[in-house]
Amino acid sequence: MTIRKILTFPDPKLREVAKEVTEFNSDLKSLAEDLIETMYEFKGIGLAAVQIGVNKRVIVADVSEEKKEPFIFINPTIRILNEDEKGGYDEGCLSIPGFYEEVVRPTQVEISFQNLSGKKEEIIPEGLLGVVVQHETDHLDGKLMVDYISSVKRQRIRSKLLKLKR
Repeated sequence: MTIRKILTFPDPKLREVAKEVTEFNSDLKSLAEDLIETMYEFKGIGLAAVQIGVNKRVIVADVSEEKKEPFIFINPTIRILNEDEKGGYDEGCLSIPGFYEEVVRPTQVEISFQNLSGKKEEIIPEGLLGVVVQHETDHLDGKLMVDYISSVKRQRIRSKLLKLKR
């Protein structure tokens, strides 16, 4: 397992749409292990492969207190179960370090995905896990949490992060 470098906003690679995983092999297992290790190292609760520069539809999440219950989602898709029920959460992002903004998302979703063996599965996550999976799936589609906030706030965050890189 290797801890990987996390890309930060406004890196253009974060805007790429990830490619579907078609090979379920030891390389995929290694990628998932690296994602989990990197997520834990940087104190995250979710991470998408695109955030470490790997253009594949793979995300990991762990919302448990003890950080010992990671979920691995390959080729995840989200189906909203109740369009009318939405909730706001203060979201952070490992690719946008130090910033938290309220993002309103559906509270009831179903996640369809494949596991590391390629077997199809579905879950209806509760609470924070549902939010995290929606956030990370956005990454796979080239979307970031800053896309949910005003352009003024987004530009301010962009400027601060670019200044930190210098």
